[in-house]
Amino acid sequence: MSDNQIIIQPEESYKIIRNSVLIAQSKVYTVVNSAMVQAYWEIGQEIHKACGENDRAEYGKKLLQYLSEQLTKEFGKGFTVTNLKYMRQFYRAFPIRHTLCDELNWSHYRLLMRIENEKARKFYLEESVKSGWSVRQLERQIGTFYYERLLASQDKESVVNEIGLPEKVEPKNIIRDPYVLEFLGLEGNTSFYEKD
Repeated sequence: MSDNQIIIQPEESYKIIRNSVLIAQSKVYTVVNSAMVQAYWEIGQEIHKACGENDRAEYGKKLLQYLSEQLTKEFGKGFTVTNLKYMRQFYRAFPIRHTLCDELNWSHYRLLMRIENEKARKFYLEESVKSGWSVRQLERQIGTFYYERLLASQDKESVVNEIGLPEKVEPKNIIRDPYVLEFLGLEGNTSFYEKD
């Protein structure tokens, strides 16, 4: 062994390798999530164009049923009439494609699109990205009327301090997200391994 070689302890090698795996897993999740959100937006846009504003009309109902049957046959579950309506609602709530954020997943958007007040929806979207809110945290903030309380409060700092720290996403749970599994055509299974 030459004098120039550096000997790295096994623990240090493990930390470096582990970090590489975690970064790779995060990148995969981001790419899959982004593709899924974009696809759902495009589906929503197409349904909106085809049905117009009124999905209660007979044509809209038949179209959604037809699309659901065909997409389910080819791609599996995840394309129910209800989910197709969500996709159209998603497009209507976020009609400008480039405003979608890679940091947010479909579950975030399903919560956000239910908010009728456009300013509140934009606030929650921006705060979710800035603060790294999990879906559970976003749901809690919406449920406790965080935006409205912040607007009404004289002591805004105390309201802001209620939020707490973002939850850490465990890499082992990334692939178990039911929406990601459906999008990838995988069956939900709590015992998935990376090789699966």
